[in-house]
Amino acid sequence: MSTDTDAGDDRMEKINVRVPEALLNGIDEEWERRGYSSKSEAIRDALRDWLHAPEPLSEETVAALEESREQVERGETRSLDEVAATYDVDLDEA
Repeated sequence: MSTDTDAGDDRMEKINVRVPEALLNGIDEEWERRGYSSKSEAIRDALRDWLHAPEPLSEETVAALEESREQVERGETRSLDEVAATYDVDLDEA
């Protein structure tokens, strides 16, 4: 969870934002459940995510994920427990 201020910048400025009631109701339901100390902190964190959005996955990664999903659907995968049992590995000690 992020802190109330960005590293090295403790200056805060108040802004007014109008949001639809349904959106505000959703924010009211979520901020505390997600572990934020205030609604303002949750909104600041969402704005940081908006400004610093993660890089999109490469086409190669998306293709590999799709292949993995197809392998699961075809039953070609095994669980970690199955593999550990096959190779006599104690997962608690690994």
